[in-house]
Amino acid sequence: MRKLWEERGWSQQVLADYTDIAKLTGQRHQHAKGAPTLDVLVSLARALCLPIRELMDFPEAF
Repeated sequence: MRKLWEERGWSQQVLADYTDIAKLTGQRHQHAKGAPTLDVLVSLARALCLPIRELMDFPEAF
């Protein structure tokens, strides 16, 4: 997932601001320390302009 926001030139804080998700929550999901809720996936997909499926199939997330 990190690759997706870095490709846009965003920091983790910018992603958190766009998604209204706490930076710590984003860090936990980035390091696979918990499964994101549907609300988090929807927020990330909207901010990154991607279908949710792409977030769930991202090979680097595992």
